[in-house]
Amino acid sequence: MTTVSRASAPCFDALLGRALRGELGPDPLTRRIAVAFTTSQAVRHDGRHGGYRNEVLSLRLDRAVGSCAVEPGALPAGTVEDCAGADVAALLAHPLLPVRVAALDAYLGDVMPHVPAHGAEPVTVPAGSSLERSRARAAAVVDLLDVSPGGTVLVVGVVNSLLAELRLRGLTGIPCDLKGGTTEWGEPIGTDALGEVGRCDAVLASGMTLGNGTFDPLRRSAREHRKPLVMFAQTGSAVLPRFLDAGVAAVCAEPYPFFWLDGGPGTIHRYRADDGGTS
Repeated sequence: MTTVSRASAPCFDALLGRALRGELGPDPLTRRIAVAFTTSQAVRHDGRHGGYRNEVLSLRLDRAVGSCAVEPGALPAGTVEDCAGADVAALLAHPLLPVRVAALDAYLGDVMPHVPAHGAEPVTVPAGSSLERSRARAAAVVDLLDVSPGGTVLVVGVVNSLLAELRLRGLTGIPCDLKGGTTEWGEPIGTDALGEVGRCDAVLASGMTLGNGTFDPLRRSAREHRKPLVMFAQTGSAVLPRFLDAGVAAVCAEPYPFFWLDGGPGTIHRYRADDGGTS
């Protein structure tokens, strides 16, 4: 697998500032979002007891689509209309964090697309049912972990297919999510991810941590405890590779369209840090 260092800033806000100043590519004042849309999804897989809902804000900038997941119904009315036709600079300074994340994701996705020359390893998620594709993606994500059987992985942003894949590999998952609740197997889901970092061997976290403001604290805690942090990212798929070698060990980047939108084959992109991501 190709490795490349892409660390560009010490935190999300600093990276955002660099983009606003035109240090990462074209002046964002000169770039406009052509299309803004939301994708709302409800899921109930055959053979699974529970279900869940997703909502994602997406912004189209030329060849790239930037995305940020939000809690269903959380976006104020008119957000999509406000974003469509706006210049990227205005959206990078938008009062709503999910808009800033989606705008930065679109901008960086256009400036530095997911190609091998930029360190991306393409992985095909084969055609199949929604559950089959979810399991295939989970296997590709868990492949990025460097944890021996018997190890413990903190999973921030619970995805049952990821927890199932960890079990198949002899790993114990510690599920954690701001919403709490229970897993498919009735296990309690914790809400204090920072409190769990010290007792795991690695951290596996969703890109949704960008959209709710918990990414930087989690990344700092993982570095302090010298725990490798692996990100699986539909939210901020072009943003998170910028933190390789700055506390992020690896990223599975999944830009729009996501695996759950289509039954055909699709591509996700994997990245690894040069130094293992814990320095």
